[in-house]
Amino acid sequence: MEPLQVIREEFTDDIISVVEFRGQTSITIKKAHVLEISRFLHDEPGLYFNFLTDLCGVDYLGRNPRFEVVYHLYSLNYRHMIRLKAQVPEEDCVIQSVTPVWTGANWHEREAFDMYGIVFKDHPDLRRMLMPEDWEGHPLRKDYPLKGPEKEWSGFSDVLDKAQRFREFEWRK
Repeated sequence: MEPLQVIREEFTDDIISVVEFRGQTSITIKKAHVLEISRFLHDEPGLYFNFLTDLCGVDYLGRNPRFEVVYHLYSLNYRHMIRLKAQVPEEDCVIQSVTPVWTGANWHEREAFDMYGIVFKDHPDLRRMLMPEDWEGHPLRKDYPLKGPEKEWSGFSDVLDKAQRFREFEWRK
């Protein structure tokens, strides 16, 4: 069964665009239907996209909608690969979480939230994972200052103190 054909038949009104390049298919969909389409791709017997290879955020500064969430999906049974993209506007930077379909999306969604500020609705534990909880801003946004925040992070001196103690620690064999 050809995945693109099945998706086109089932979700005709929800597809924004399809790009096929070098044997890879990318389908851009409306963000409102990402959970429904994901569940279909996962559960449909002829498709069975049971492995979320990767999920990432993309910032297209100057474009509207500004952000995209990109899902790389793979079917272990049928060896199909597909790229699903959902556009997320800056003024409504929220998209439904796909963790009910692929539990492995948990960390990927947290990373996209932390680095881009994309909020994943109904995520089981949406909090920062790479930056400290009190960090301001999202470092992978293209408008994020190259030198980092204007003011010094409040936990900076604690990190320096811990690093100094670590260097001074006498390692024993």
